[in-house]
Amino acid sequence: MSLFASKINVRSEGYAQNRTDMLGLVEKLTELNGRGKIRSEKRKARFTERGQLTPRDRLSRLLDPGMPFMSVGNLAGYTLDTQDLEKSLPGGNTIVGIGFIGGVRCMVCVNDSGIQAGALTAATGYRIVRGQEIALAQKLPFIHLVESAGANLMEYTVQGFLHGGSFFANLARLSKEGLPVITILHGSSTAGGAYMPGLSDYVIGVKGRGRAFLAGPPLLKAATGEIATEEELGGATMHAEVSGLVEYLADDDAHGVLLGREVVRRLQWNDRCPARPGTPSREPIYDPDEIAGVVPLDYRKPYDVREVVARVVDASEFLDFKPRYGVSTVCMQAQIYGHAVGLIGNNGPIDPDGATKATQFFQLCDQSELPIVFLQNTTGYLVGTQYERAGMIKHGSKMIQAVTNVSVPRLTMMIGASFGAGNYGMCGRGYDPDFLYTWPNARTGVMGGDQAAKTMSIVTEAAAKARGGEVDRETLAQQEQMLAYHFDSQSDAFYTSGHLQDDGMIDPRDTRRTLGFLLDTIWESRHRSVKPNSFGIARM
Repeated sequence: MSLFASKINVRSEGYAQNRTDMLGLVEKLTELNGRGKIRSEKRKARFTERGQLTPRDRLSRLLDPGMPFMSVGNLAGYTLDTQDLEKSLPGGNTIVGIGFIGGVRCMVCVNDSGIQAGALTAATGYRIVRGQEIALAQKLPFIHLVESAGANLMEYTVQGFLHGGSFFANLARLSKEGLPVITILHGSSTAGGAYMPGLSDYVIGVKGRGRAFLAGPPLLKAATGEIATEEELGGATMHAEVSGLVEYLADDDAHGVLLGREVVRRLQWNDRCPARPGTPSREPIYDPDEIAGVVPLDYRKPYDVREVVARVVDASEFLDFKPRYGVSTVCMQAQIYGHAVGLIGNNGPIDPDGATKATQFFQLCDQSELPIVFLQNTTGYLVGTQYERAGMIKHGSKMIQAVTNVSVPRLTMMIGASFGAGNYGMCGRGYDPDFLYTWPNARTGVMGGDQAAKTMSIVTEAAAKARGGEVDRETLAQQEQMLAYHFDSQSDAFYTSGHLQDDGMIDPRDTRRTLGFLLDTIWESRHRSVKPNSFGIARM
């Protein structure tokens, strides 16, 4: 491998402008990431009054101090819950991510009962289900800290009810695959939510606060006329002494979290995975912080994706695969925190040569069991007579076929444009990469707004001509403006992330650390032995 010689001048006006623009988006991301905490902490006095820890305090005590926590779906729900940007709540009322408990890498889900009493929202549902899916794929114990009012009946939809069954099906699948499911009942787990502890392998209930019942007192009275208190119906003490739903009874929230850590410790989970060999790793020669000035926000401004790679990979060293062939598609081999990987990025649209080069590269990575990192920044596959005659459809299809069927891990970073079938060939959302994270400048769609508007204008004019008429130019201009806005507003990274199209949004400067964490997670899953069973652990 050879050291990449950067051509970026960090003192140039262009670099400074790029950095200012990108950090403006990062500032927006930081503000959005903090909204949930601010809203939840307004209820802190109420938690204290009840002798409880806040949801974030529970999480803090559960996780190992000083260890990383990789959030899943941090912007989920942004602009999905309301069109009022100032009131929209990114992440819903839950906290989901991968963290460490006693040195064990776990998927952790915490209901944020400081917001709407933890009642289920679309964003909350998405984050929980995605967390379950990742736990299944990456062989992670699933830890759920429960305190939720259940479904929000004021926003009830039959679709939400039907899809809600996947929460419980996934818990059954986790247990069947030999992946422990641990629930800590900090508060209510009502109606369908009662199946959360019911389908868990281990349940810890907090005395006097933890509750689980299929029908709470109001529904019970409405359905049967019976009057009962919450403790009589489903208190943690009753479940520990009578029903057998609760294995461990905790005195309070802090004790419940401590018991959760103890349960994880006694799994001896890491005994089932060998220690990763101590592969040498060197920091990049070029500072990852410089990424903020390397990439322009306008995807139409070209830059060399190698400049990004040189600030992500070990020692800024990589082997450029077929650099003189299909030059707009850049394929490289490198290491990230000692993990050998293949990387593919874009210096423009994908042409037939680039597609064939990528297809071969994917197969070689598959042969050598190299995870593939996709750095998406492409306006798509090239069109036109020249490219059609060169077999663009055929070669693009083979690239899509290869990216779909490789058996190695795939990690996708949306770092710029992602238009048309280029999104598919570069392992977009529909191709189920192991993880997909987004930069705040990314743009995703079938095409750019200007192209969509001009395309429809041509179609409109042709239709009018076929009828023997003409199109009013003012009306056509209004249509173009409307279509451009419609396409561009939906292609925005904050929109796509908020509308559940990724695993979260990150600061571009954290790309190296993010990839290192995810590669570690995948390495463990590929080397961990688990003991599946026929149906999951049946509660007795």
